[in-house]
Amino acid sequence: MTRTRAAICAALISGCLGLGVQAQQKEGVRPEVGKPLQAAQALVKARKGREAMAEIAKAEAVPNRTAYENQVIAQMKAAAASSAGDNDLTIRNNEALLSSGKVSGRDALPLIQGVAVAYYNKRDYAQAASWTNRYFKEGGNDAAMRQMLLQSYYLGNDCNSVNKMLGSLASEESTKKASEEELQILARCYLAQKDNAGYVAAIEKLVIHYPKATYWTDLLARVQKKPGFSDRLALHVFRLRMETGNLSSADDYLEMAQLALQAGVPAEAKQIVDKGYEKKVLGIGPQAERHQRLRDLVKKSLDESQKNRAKEEQDEGAPQQEGHVPVYRNRPGNLTRSPEESTT
Repeated sequence: MTRTRAAICAALISGCLGLGVQAQQKEGVRPEVGKPLQAAQALVKARKGREAMAEIAKAEAVPNRTAYENQVIAQMKAAAASSAGDNDLTIRNNEALLSSGKVSGRDALPLIQGVAVAYYNKRDYAQAASWTNRYFKEGGNDAAMRQMLLQSYYLGNDCNSVNKMLGSLASEESTKKASEEELQILARCYLAQKDNAGYVAAIEKLVIHYPKATYWTDLLARVQKKPGFSDRLALHVFRLRMETGNLSSADDYLEMAQLALQAGVPAEAKQIVDKGYEKKVLGIGPQAERHQRLRDLVKKSLDESQKNRAKEEQDEGAPQQEGHVPVYRNRPGNLTRSPEESTT
């Protein structure tokens, strides 16, 4: 948001300067007023707002100023106050100009924008949101102001307004790619409102468009906590965690390896344990002996599985005697004859 705010400030300073220049050119001001204002204008462009205020004070010291000269001074003050980062002065000057009725239409937009930014800088987020909405209502179209409006709602704890702005972005039907910041803000608001379904929907969008390990960690943890989650799916969740770089602790590797053994896939269990040793997660610390016992168990299970598979393949390929009726047992994907056979 810092970059956005800087861009907004640059734009509104330029806009306020433009008002002052136009005003001087339109009706003209006396040299004793115009000369210090021109010096102030150069200082504002150089981002020396406080120095510019000193030059503006020289113009204000000129006696018998016309109403128009006062207007030009006020406009230059608005630019200098924004440049100096004097939020209270920016608000006072800009609101006074807007209330005077002498600035309207497109010319009023930099002043409205300046007030909105000043309130945001003062952390008065309700006023910042109000003035930003006025900016858009009166024809403003700076995209950076939309981000400031969103931030104002969020930082002001107005999550209902955040949801109105962004809620549709988390829906399954939405084809628009929201920015990462927008989805983060939406997710935090759903979390604050204890809307778990909305939060998960926002995190899912983050996983799709910005697949960082932290988003996967959050999403997968919530999947496992959902009511009715089947333990049979636990190994699949661990596989996703490994694929997305969310398997880190020794307990993670141990539990996943044990689930793989229970699922009858010792070869996968070996890969998991080997990966744990490779990453220096297993085989170290006070639990190193326990890790080794699991490694030995995995190796034993894999050896037995390979021997059984070899025997089954050998039995399947052996010639059968006449009258021999093999007994088959179900296995995933095919029918395999059991070691026991019945003969007639």
